[in-house]
Amino acid sequence: MTRGGFDINLQSLHNDILKMGSIVEKQIHESILALSNQDEELAEKVIENDDKVDDLQKEIEDKCVKLIAMQQPLATDLRNIFTTIKLVTDLERIADHAVDVAKIAKILKKQKYIKELVDIPKMAVTVEKMIHESLNSYVEADIDKAYATCKIDDEVDAVYKKVFTELLERMATNPEDINQATQFLFVCKYLERVADHVTNICEGTIYLVTGEQVDLND
Repeated sequence: MTRGGFDINLQSLHNDILKMGSIVEKQIHESILALSNQDEELAEKVIENDDKVDDLQKEIEDKCVKLIAMQQPLATDLRNIFTTIKLVTDLERIADHAVDVAKIAKILKKQKYIKELVDIPKMAVTVEKMIHESLNSYVEADIDKAYATCKIDDEVDAVYKKVFTELLERMATNPEDINQATQFLFVCKYLERVADHVTNICEGTIYLVTGEQVDLND
């Protein structure tokens, strides 16, 4: 394979990642929408679409292995390929959390909610923004954007702490609400974990560009 051909294949990988990221972002959006609207059909769709994410992960990983096998990559190429493999792993785990939320939507489908869902959808919007920006930072090799995206995680953490406190207080004063409140706590935790995976993606971008490994999950 010529150098030009290798670069074309790297660009193809970037396109695949954007495709996978778009699906994952939609999975998060639709899982929260299913929860908010108690839409069992949409929740089931999210669960079924997880196979698409898994298939894309395997396809991208196979391409990475073939790229290594077909040419002796430069050090920067290897960083790109290994970062890609790690990135798609994080995207797959984000999709898994979307499925987790969808399963909770199915559990709560016929229950009257103890309160209107406001903060959870707010968290989801912020998380979706983080996913989108992290992938742009990766494709553009923009470490400033990567760092800025990680900063958004503070917003997710702030809402998570607020909802966590409110739900614990609700469970303490209304024991009959414990089951449903616990499910909402799980949803918040899944979204918080999604933000952590996005931070991992940003760390990968920084490593790709600078060769330095940083830990931004604090």
